[in-house]
Amino acid sequence: MAISILNNISALAAENQFNLTQTSLQKTLDELSSGQRINSGADDAAGLSIANGIQANVSALTQSVQNATAGTGMLQVADGALSQVTSLLNRAVTLATEAANGTVAPGQFTAMNNEFSNIVTEINSIGSNTFYNGTQVFSGSALNVFMGDGSQTMSVSSTLPTLTAAGLGLNDAAATSTLYATANSALNDNVTIGTQTYTFKAAPAAQGQVQEQGTVGASMAALVAAINGTDGVNTANTKVTAALVNNNTIQLTAIDPTVAGATITSTVGSGPFGFSSGATFSGGGTAINLLSTTSAATVLTAANTAVQTVATDRGNLGASINQLTAATNVVNTQIQNLTQSESGIMSADIPTAVANMTKYNILQQTGMAALSQSNQMQQAVLKLLQ
Repeated sequence: MAISILNNISALAAENQFNLTQTSLQKTLDELSSGQRINSGADDAAGLSIANGIQANVSALTQSVQNATAGTGMLQVADGALSQVTSLLNRAVTLATEAANGTVAPGQFTAMNNEFSNIVTEINSIGSNTFYNGTQVFSGSALNVFMGDGSQTMSVSSTLPTLTAAGLGLNDAAATSTLYATANSALNDNVTIGTQTYTFKAAPAAQGQVQEQGTVGASMAALVAAINGTDGVNTANTKVTAALVNNNTIQLTAIDPTVAGATITSTVGSGPFGFSSGATFSGGGTAINLLSTTSAATVLTAANTAVQTVATDRGNLGASINQLTAATNVVNTQIQNLTQSESGIMSADIPTAVANMTKYNILQQTGMAALSQSNQMQQAVLKLLQ
């Protein structure tokens, strides 16, 4: 091989090897410091793409577990509230059983009924004032818990119950009737509701007079106002209250829930009116109180039925809680398996990395020595000039 001073080929070769060693050592140090085999797209583009997709799935599934936890919390709040309602109903059963006994003195009925009224009030309070994260719990709406990772989704649904004393059958059930109009009324048309006759006038000025309007809906609304005593002319009807159902229909409700159907009779004097229940109130009404042995027996039946209703609601809530728990267990298993897969792609093999670091440290030292030796070889040419 010719001796040349223009190029130091051995030094170039040593330098190239030294640079390769430096690059490999730096990559190894990155793996050891981060614990990851892939620290940039250049390390493994395909592996990084797969690992990032798995990480997104794990993130979605982790949030799904949080969603399920929140849903379970809301259902548990409802179940806890219903547990208290069951305790109240059991007390109502006790009171009704006591009041139904023939040995109760007249003055004692009032005391027991007062406690029963408080129970009814508390049940209504629980129903209207139980909230979870600002949302009313006993709304009767569906609770949908979203779970999934984007590629596969599922929704666990549960219907939240409503909770009112009336819904449990613990409020007085008043008799009702429906008044309808087939056309708009004319002046002097009249209808009798209870003991009060209402006559349509152009300018009502006395009790029993109703403002005639230009449409069916407006005339029926004026009649409702007259019955309820809110039109500025009439005082409230002593037998019924009225509510506009639609433009041509009014629902009448007996004020006294114990009044039998035939007691409040309504008749049409003239005009396009009719009663869907034959001008009498449907049903006799039911008084829910503890003021007599008879009504106490009614309360006892209603309270026992309410206990079963609440038990059914709690059973439904429990089934939904168990479903969410099972779904959470499945998702946690998915998270574990996906994390293991992602770790297999991304995690550095620490023993191998340590061995490589030792190797590259040695190569770095030998490379430096080789590069130094290559530079010294050029100095040998000077010997020929002496």
